[in-house]
Amino acid sequence: MARAMFDYTKAVLNKVSFDVNLFCKELKKALKRLLPHEIEELKIWIHGLLQQNPQLNQCLIYLKE
Repeated sequence: MARAMFDYTKAVLNKVSFDVNLFCKELKKALKRLLPHEIEELKIWIHGLLQQNPQLNQCLIYLKE
């Protein structure tokens, strides 16, 4: 079940990556739902996404908490 949540989170973040505010909102929700090792994996995935969408850089502040 946990892996399904991780995959769902990636799909949602990918879909809202066009809007910085939505992306930040969904990222905050994801960080509350995911397990610590999934958060580390999500950070790696997000850094790849940021190469395609540099405007999302301002959301990185949530990953440092």
